[in-house]
This record gives sequence, structure tokens and C-alpha cells, in this order.
Amino acid sequence: MAIINSILTWVMKKRMHQIELFMKYPHDVQDELFKKLVTTARNTEFGRTYGFADVHNVEQFRKMIPVFSYEEISPYIERNMAGEQNLLWPSDVKWFAKSSGTTNARSKFIPVSYEALEDCHFKGGKDLLSIYCNHFPDTKMFDGKGLTIGGSQQVNQHDSNSESFYGDVSAVIMSNLPYWTRFVRTPTLDIALMDEWESKIQKMAEVTMDENVTSISGVPTWTIVLLQRIIELKRAKDITEVWPNLEVFFHGAVAFGPYRSIFQKLIPSDKMRYMETYNASEGFFGIQFEPDSDDMLLMLDYGIYYEFIPYPEIHKENPKVIGLDEVKVGEHYAILISTNAGLWRYMIGDTVVFTSTDPYKIKISGRTKHFINAFGEEVVVENAERAISEACEQTGAQINNFTAAPKYFGGEEKASHEWIVEFEQEPSSLEEFTKVLDATLRRINSDYDAKRHKSLALGLPIVHMAQPGTFYEWMKRRGKLGGQNKVPRLSNTREYLDDILKLISNSELSL
Repeated sequence: MAIINSILTWVMKKRMHQIELFMKYPHDVQDELFKKLVTTARNTEFGRTYGFADVHNVEQFRKMIPVFSYEEISPYIERNMAGEQNLLWPSDVKWFAKSSGTTNARSKFIPVSYEALEDCHFKGGKDLLSIYCNHFPDTKMFDGKGLTIGGSQQVNQHDSNSESFYGDVSAVIMSNLPYWTRFVRTPTLDIALMDEWESKIQKMAEVTMDENVTSISGVPTWTIVLLQRIIELKRAKDITEVWPNLEVFFHGAVAFGPYRSIFQKLIPSDKMRYMETYNASEGFFGIQFEPDSDDMLLMLDYGIYYEFIPYPEIHKENPKVIGLDEVKVGEHYAILISTNAGLWRYMIGDTVVFTSTDPYKIKISGRTKHFINAFGEEVVVENAERAISEACEQTGAQINNFTAAPKYFGGEEKASHEWIVEFEQEPSSLEEFTKVLDATLRRINSDYDAKRHKSLALGLPIVHMAQPGTFYEWMKRRGKLGGQNKVPRLSNTREYLDDILKLISNSELSL
């Protein structure tokens, strides 16, 4: 263990120097990366089709290569999964990250090359530790084990030679980590990669509750389920009685704000720290850089070249695309990436807002297809999560999950937004919760405020309380249990909301 700690310390010091370099010279780093990506892939089928040999600058790149959605690039990926190589990227691709496809009825399979594993996902993990230890040099994290709530993986049945695999991005990463990492993490890989989540949580709780766990990595929702189960099994008051040396939770996938109060209840410790990451199936994009700030440093040397589409342009047939040097603080953008796994000018579906351009820091603001704009109000996920957090804070509530959709004009009924909120702890007053939710949205979103003026276009939101377990049951029935599957926060249609309302009214989950 001492040798491992020494190696980790040396690696982290080296990486902090490299991080400081790309923070100082962001455009040089991205320009060099752009040239390397195009040159490396020029003899792939995609590179030949789109004339990479004739691409010498970004202007030519944007002119010659269109913006791609998953549906448009998926024919290459499907052939790659069937065993063909040198299609999007020259090195053999044997792993695919299965994304939940919340903006689409089917799953998405994202190619993960060797270069993407080494220079993106693994480097992201090293940088996360480097940044944390740089801020907290007195950390005792390496004296114990790190608990990781991973996904699951399986042999790719599309490949007749059965030489490739797919799974949640966490499972892909864990399955390829160096052997020595198994000595510093828990549970064992066979448990971490179990695919039946109810049995998995039970087994993880039984195995890890007697370990000296000092750090946790995972999605907030599943982490809460695991911690609650461990507390129940150990008959403990809270998790500090089980893991007294626990000091940090590295989290991602969903905004942490609505869950903070639950974690503070489960882990009532002044020494507990929280760090946010932006690690998606398509790549590792950001890491919280300052302990007291919830924005994330955009990681610029991970084999990913970034472009951005301004929010008003997102749904246009030929959207305006800008480079990193043109983004502005406070503006929302859809992300386009070109990567060392062969995703070219690929729209990942997330939107971000820049909080700083020196260095480049971001917050996730929503999804390109997850918003409510039925009446011109343009409510994005960031707005919803902020409003939910404030409503919880002012009414003493704690939530497990939520979703919202528009309620359209009907007869004499006004249009409004309709919400389903599953509370871990109910608010002191649902009426007050609703008022704070509405008031916060009006304060932070001028378009929503305009539509709510004197309730002329939009009435007060309608909020339904769902019993604990409602969203879990809904996801289970849809076959969407797992680390990478998330409840869609907002939708411009009522598909999800009506489905959950039907579940509530027709089952034992009704109130």
C-alpha cells in the first residue's frame, strides 16, 4: 500500500503541472489536439469520406464535416459493433459505453477506444485525485478504500467473433483499470459489475459495510439507496458510525443540489467533502476545481476537441457553431465534440453555461431535448433544479426525484407546468413549496416570469407528491435501472409525466 501511495503522489504532482499548463494556454492545447485528431484519422473510412487529408484548419473542418447526431453517426457505430474496424478511428475498438438514451426510445452505444480510456477516462480519474489532494494535502483517503458504484457489462452479441463488450461507462472503465487498483477499492469486480440492481445493492452493502471506506464515487441516487441499506443492516444512526474515516464523495450524472440535504443527514460530518465530475459515456469533460464552488474546470487535454452551438441555434437545420475562444460567460451552449474514439462534430445532447473563460469553467445547464418551452418560457434543467433546491430549503423538504411537463390549455383551465416530486421528507406545506418553486423560476428566468405575469399565459404550477419508490418502480418497469439511467427532469411533451401519473393512480403507490 505504501508503494502505491508513493506512485500516486508522484503521478498527481506531475498532472497538476500539466493542468496548470492547459489552463494557461487553452487555445494552443486545443489547436494542437485538433490537428492530431484529424491527422490520426485521415485514413479511416470516415476520414476518407470527408476529406480529412485536405483539412488543414478549423474553418475547413467546419465547412467539410457536418454536425452529427447519434442517429446520423450510428451506422458507423453499428458496423463497428459488428466487428468492422478503421471506420471512425484507426485503432481497434473493442468496448462500447451503453448510454441510457433518455432523449430516444433506444439505447445508444458509444465507441471507447484504447486512447479514450487512457487519455480521457483514466486521466480524468487521476486528475480528480490530483485536484482533490492539491486542495487537501492532509487527506487520509489512501489509508482506506474507495467505494465505487459501477454499472454492468456484457459480451457484445452484435460481434460474431464475441471479441468486444459493452456496458455502462463506469463498467467499461472498471473492467479496464490496472490490476493494482483492485487493492485500493471495494467491492470486488464481480459484485461491482452485477447487472441485477436490487441484488447488487444488497450484496454491495453486505461486503462493504465492514471495510474502511474513505471515499465514494457514484451517482447520488444509487449512493443514497446503498447508504440507507448499510445503515439499516448495521442498525446505525448514520453512516459515520459505519465508516468513521469517510471524507469525500465524488459524484456526477445529476445535479447534486437537490440531494445535498439528504447526504448531510446520512453523513452528518463536518469533515465530509463533495466534488462534482462531468464524466459521460462520450468522454470525461469536467472536474470541480475549487472546493467552495460548484462549477467545473473544462478539461482540455483529454483527446477531445470542443465546439459550441449557441442556445438559440440548437434546433436550426444549419446552426451557427463557434469555438472555445468565442464563448461568453453566462451564455448557454450545446456541446459538439470530436474525440480520440471517433466521434466527429458530435452533439452529445448536453447544454452548458460558462461561469469563467480564464480559466474555462462550466456548469451543466440541461439537455438539448430536456426543457419546457411549450409557451415560450424556455425553462431548462438548471432552472428546475435550482428552483427545487430553494423550495426544499425553505420548506424543510428533501427529494428523491422529480419530473415536469407542460399542462396545456383546456376549456376554462389555464396552461401551467405540472410536476411530480418524490419526497424523502415532505415539505412543511406543499402550497408553500409550490409558491417558492414558482417564485424562484420567475426570479431566475425572465421568459417564465413574463408568461406568469398576472397568470395571463401560465398559471401557478401543479405539484403532485409521489410516495418513496415511485420513480424507482417506474424506471424498473421501463427496464432502465442502472448507473447511467436517469429520470428525465423536464420534457416538452407529457409522455413521461402521464406515464408516472398513471402508475401512481393505478397501483399501490397512489397516495
